[in-house]
Amino acid sequence: MAKYEVNMPKFGATMEDGEIVEWYKNVGDPVKKGDKLCSIMTEKLTNDLEAMHDGTLTEISTQVGEKANCGDIIGYIED
Repeated sequence: MAKYEVNMPKFGATMEDGEIVEWYKNVGDPVKKGDKLCSIMTEKLTNDLEAMHDGTLTEISTQVGEKANCGDIIGYIED
């Protein structure tokens, strides 16, 4: 079983962090590559983060309303 990090993306050159606005999936939900996982708000826009792997969302480490720096782990997917 592989465990994949879900990282805060860098949507733009000046983006340093983002705030989780909504998680579309819950822990235990199956996900497919391309599924929308969560909505992230930056200083300039709100964008959706898509799953990069098939599997199950096993952990959410950054909750709604919390910020994370680009590259930080915000959750995990396991297959």
